[in-house]
Amino acid sequence: MLGSYSRGFWLMCLSSFLFFLSFNLLLPELPQHLADLGGGQYKGFIIALFTLTAAISRPFSGKLSDTVGRIPVMIFGSLVCFVCGFFYPWALTVSSFLLLRLLHGFSTGFKPTATAAFVADIVPAEKRGEAMGLLGVTGSLGMAAGPALGSWVAATFSLNTMFYLSSGAALLSVLVQGTLTETLPPAQRRKFSPALLKLKLDEILEPRVLDPALVTLLCLFPYGAVLTVIPDQSRLLGLTGSTKGLFYICYTVASLAVRLVLGKASDTHGRVPVLRWSAGILAVGLAVLVWSPSVPVFLLGALIFGLGTGLNSPTLYAWTIDLSHPERRGRGVATMYIALEVGIGIGALLAGWIFDNQPGRLPYVHALSLASVLLAIAYLLLAVRPTPAQPANDALAAQAMAVAGPEEVV
Repeated sequence: MLGSYSRGFWLMCLSSFLFFLSFNLLLPELPQHLADLGGGQYKGFIIALFTLTAAISRPFSGKLSDTVGRIPVMIFGSLVCFVCGFFYPWALTVSSFLLLRLLHGFSTGFKPTATAAFVADIVPAEKRGEAMGLLGVTGSLGMAAGPALGSWVAATFSLNTMFYLSSGAALLSVLVQGTLTETLPPAQRRKFSPALLKLKLDEILEPRVLDPALVTLLCLFPYGAVLTVIPDQSRLLGLTGSTKGLFYICYTVASLAVRLVLGKASDTHGRVPVLRWSAGILAVGLAVLVWSPSVPVFLLGALIFGLGTGLNSPTLYAWTIDLSHPERRGRGVATMYIALEVGIGIGALLAGWIFDNQPGRLPYVHALSLASVLLAIAYLLLAVRPTPAQPANDALAAQAMAVAGPEEVV
């Protein structure tokens, strides 16, 4: 399986690993850092502000991916991550810290959108589910290594060292992207100009992908909530220091395992049936987190939640790309990501508001997340008709593969 993918695909996976490592390095330490700055009541804004600018920038990154090119958009997103990581040590007030989080969100508004479009360009339709799963594996490795490494670096050296390490990982991601060949066909490419930043209504949301976008919003709502409260819940259960990131490690190991073992599931059984099962697993994991009086139960919830995410996320990507017209692939992916950011942002805001630093309220946060996933299951069962895994319109995909050259194509 692994040997059937190209150099370009694996370099993109390496770039994705470094990018996700960069901003996930910070996550376990940011809530306490904000509290130390005097902004403990704004913990929900750590994720919410980040996702706000990510969501706002998605229509622009989608349009630019389809006009200027995939690689320039990726490089811009990674450079934002590099610059923000470098300036965290200088953000010494609550307002400057929150402003930096707002700016940092532009990184994920640009890089993942173009990455998904690039991979879709070079991967045959019948392997999309598996390819998105493998891409997700490398991103998840960065997400898993980031919190554990960040906490260790902060405890062993300093918080500022952790920030600079985050910046360095983003710079390495940029260097890797510089070795890739652009996949957007020359006939579609345009030189960047400010006029490209003017958006028409149909350039903000891609109507073809509204079903996967809605399911994405409902299934990613819990992720924003979890990111907001898990550092505090871990601390309340006695997980501190080097063990602070155990939830993230268990979550990511489970997510990686299911992607490797069941990566082709949606390619063979269809996107919608796999999404129904994955959302069901997410619901079970959240139900366990509603009642987690001890570390073992807490980590069991992380494992089940990770299994559901590992099956859910690549299937949503593949379904979105299936439904997107090749000439508007970037915009289709951007629409899905807008839904993702809205879901994560609302989840984070509501989690911070409900929790309000009161431990007794933690079960209510997870119960609300559970309700969101149950809504997704109901929508998938009642409103969405299962379709074959193959996309309806992929006539122009060969153009991108021809442009990329044999060394880039899977």
